[in-house]
Amino acid sequence: MAAAIKKLGRLPGISRPGIASFFPTLKQPVMLMDIGANVDCRAQHLYQFAVMASSCSRLLLNHDRPRIGLLSIGEESCKGNVLVKETHDLLKRSPLNFIGNVEGRDIYKGDVDVVVCDGFVGNTVLKVSEGLAEAAMHLLKREIMKTWRAKIGYLLIREAFAGFKKQVDYAEYGGAPLLGIDGTGIICHGASNAMAIGNAIEVAASMVRNQVNPAIIRALSTSVI
Repeated sequence: MAAAIKKLGRLPGISRPGIASFFPTLKQPVMLMDIGANVDCRAQHLYQFAVMASSCSRLLLNHDRPRIGLLSIGEESCKGNVLVKETHDLLKRSPLNFIGNVEGRDIYKGDVDVVVCDGFVGNTVLKVSEGLAEAAMHLLKREIMKTWRAKIGYLLIREAFAGFKKQVDYAEYGGAPLLGIDGTGIICHGASNAMAIGNAIEVAASMVRNQVNPAIIRALSTSVI
C-alpha cells in the first residue's frame, strides 16, 4: 500500500486506501474491507472503506444498492468498541444502504453485500477463514480414507467436492483490490499461482472498464464527513 501511495497517490478525499477481499457465501460473494492495510483506524477511515467497497461491489458484483454491515460483537447498535460505535453513527447518517451491525457468523450467510471492519480484525477473519477451509478439506479427506465405503461414496460425489474446493480457493478470485489509490492495484496472495495472477489481472481490467475510481469519487461527494 505504501508503494502504491508513493507511486500513484490517493483519490481525492481518501484518508487511507484499504484492501477489499471477496468471500464466498451461501448466496452471492460478499466484499470485506479492510483486510490488513490499516490495523489502527478511526471512524472516518471505516466510513470511507464502506463508501469504496460499496461502489466496488455495485460495479463488480452487480449489486444495485449494496447492503452494508459493520462487523461487531453483536447486532445491537450499543455493542462493540468505541471505534465500532462511532462508525455505526456515521454509517447510520449516511446515504449508504447501511443495515446495521453484523457478527462474524453472519459473513457467510450472504445477507449483506459489504462488511466493514478495521484491518486488524479483517486480516484475522481472512486468515481464520483460509485456515478453516484448508482444515475442512484435510479432515474430509482423512475421514474418506478410513473405510472402503467412504471411498466409494467419494467417487459418487467428487464433483461436489471439486465445486466446494473451487468456491473457497483464493486463486479463483485472483486478488484483493486496493481501493482508494489514484490508479488500479490488486494485492495478490504470496502463494499465487499462474491462474491466480491471471484472474487478478482480469479483476484489475474489470475495475478499469467499470470505472470504479470515478464512482468512488462521486460517492464521496455525498459524504457525511
